[in-house]
Amino acid sequence: MKSHAAVAAVLLGSEELVQGVLRDIDSSGLSDAEKLLMHFLDKVNHDSPNISPDDIAPLHAAGWNDEQIWYAITVCALFNFYNRWIDATGVCALSDEAHREGGKRSATGRYAHK
Repeated sequence: MKSHAAVAAVLLGSEELVQGVLRDIDSSGLSDAEKLLMHFLDKVNHDSPNISPDDIAPLHAAGWNDEQIWYAITVCALFNFYNRWIDATGVCALSDEAHREGGKRSATGRYAHK
């Protein structure tokens, strides 16, 4: 399992759901609104210069508000930054187990080591 998927499995409580999303968003166990958001984030990843209000309107219609959309875009962008920074600097990535442990900390609201 890729490291970010390991974190997602901990946060969502279901490795099966995460694997289903990675295989095929449309047949996964996500809600229709979540699937729509995932497709939008795919466009954020691959075609962000062409995002327009026409891409946002269906998200609003599905119940997502501007803050939630902004947060999803931000998380997506930060993961892209992190992955590119790690790749370019040669920093060793954390193991899946280290990511799972980080996911557990995040799931309980602790974002910093004490």
